[in-house]
Amino acid sequence: QVQLVESGGDLVQPGGSLTLSCAASGTNFAAYTMGWYRQAPGKQRELVAEVTSDGRINSIDSMKGRFTMSRQWIKNVVDIQLLNLRHEDTAVYFCNAHQPSTSIQYWGQGTQVTVSA
Repeated sequence: QVQLVESGGDLVQPGGSLTLSCAASGTNFAAYTMGWYRQAPGKQRELVAEVTSDGRINSIDSMKGRFTMSRQWIKNVVDIQLLNLRHEDTAVYFCNAHQPSTSIQYWGQGTQVTVSA
């Protein structure tokens, strides 16, 4: 059974940083793109950043320069450090793993990130 387990969500002040971690298990993820999405109240789920199977990192423009990402290939762990957080970064963050060009996709349960003074 495939599982994606997230951790690290918290309340953080504007300008602060936070690291989210996702541990995946249940299959061989070598060919998967793994990353993070988020969904704010009343908004659609959107990509934050992802790492492809050949190590390329894609992200949304609003997060460029405000995150670092790492992927541990053997442990199937993908971490994202969110930097200089803003109120508008408040959302539920979801770990995602998918095989490009297929319908195979998995989601974690989500972890809440709240940016507030």
